[in-house]
Amino acid sequence: MSAPSTLRTPWLPKLVIAPSFLLSFLFIYGLIAWNGYLSLSASRLLPNYEFAGFAQYATLFASERWWVALTNLAIFGVLFIGGAMALGLLLAILLDQKIRAEGLLRTVYLYPMALSFIVTGTAWKWILNPGLGIEHLLRQWGFANVELDWLINPDRAIYCIVIAGVWQSAGFVMALFLAGLRGIDDSIIKAAQVDGASLPRIYWRILIPSLRPVFFSTLLVVSHLAIKSFDLVMALTAGGPGFATDLPATFMYAMSFSRGQIGLGAASATVMLATVAAIVVPYLYSELRTRR
Repeated sequence: MSAPSTLRTPWLPKLVIAPSFLLSFLFIYGLIAWNGYLSLSASRLLPNYEFAGFAQYATLFASERWWVALTNLAIFGVLFIGGAMALGLLLAILLDQKIRAEGLLRTVYLYPMALSFIVTGTAWKWILNPGLGIEHLLRQWGFANVELDWLINPDRAIYCIVIAGVWQSAGFVMALFLAGLRGIDDSIIKAAQVDGASLPRIYWRILIPSLRPVFFSTLLVVSHLAIKSFDLVMALTAGGPGFATDLPATFMYAMSFSRGQIGLGAASATVMLATVAAIVVPYLYSELRTRR
């Protein structure tokens, strides 16, 4: 009786995870493949499987609104990634000094990440609303000439999204950098102090360069958040005023579900997927090569 059970045991874990693996493969990679085919079809309001070549991509890159979305993504991506990483690193360095109430401060800084982007966008929509938020408060305090109309200004509304995004993500970046700093051997810092190096110089020349793997991992995560940003934009500006704050994700949603252009929306989603792959694949390749 023991021999057959021994033979069956190695297959049991595979049988257990097989259904979930197959369903994940179907609903992730299957839908990606389906979306890719829709982007090559003549689909409009409903899926149309008539092959149309790259006509949807030609229409996509001829669209002024798509180029506005790409420009906004470049602005938002650079400022959001740079701001979140710079502020997160600064907060990590401050907490690394082992100050009092470190646990409380760490919780405060991390709390925004516990909120959904919908909540963050709604809160900042109230804060930046000229009739309800900071501008209204300052005018009540006597600053009658204050104007904080960024949320309704087509040229500045994208920066409101940057502010809200950095506010929410900086604490998460701080946690990653702080974990990296706490993982560095204290003997390195003590040796540098013996040699007469100041604390800012130790961080600039020794500790921060040692965080290179953390930098790459953080950059990957934050870049992914920037490219697929949707709910924050929808809650804060809904892509407006007009389509001044459109990002590729909101463009895809509008084309697919509001304008009845499924093929065009699928083409924009495929371009987003290619952009994410261009970031993720080289990183994974370098990681696997390093481990080997």
